[in-house]
Amino acid sequence: QVQLVESGGGLVQPGGSLRLSCAASGSIFSINVMGWYRQAPGKQRELVATITSGGRTNYADSVKGRFTISRDNAKKMVYLQMNSLKPEDTAVYYCNLRNIRAGLTYDYWGQGTQVTVSS
Repeated sequence: QVQLVESGGGLVQPGGSLRLSCAASGSIFSINVMGWYRQAPGKQRELVATITSGGRTNYADSVKGRFTISRDNAKKMVYLQMNSLKPEDTAVYYCNLRNIRAGLTYDYWGQGTQVTVSS
């Protein structure tokens, strides 16, 4: 079984920064993708950024140039550095792990951490 635990959310003023962390435990396949998604009130969950086990990254257009995703495979951690935060970044941020093997994918989610950008 896989567990994902997020931390680092909070209240920040517009233009500020936050760093989210996600600690993974359990069975993590050698080929996987870890990522961050977010869900604002009344909206669907959306992709923020992903990073493959090989280090390839992908970002939503809305966060390119402001957010940076990284991972430490030895520590089973994934991070999201968020700079130049905007009120529209306010959401619950979820960590995701997608294990990939033999053409099948297995998705796991954390419980979420609230990020509020407000003055």
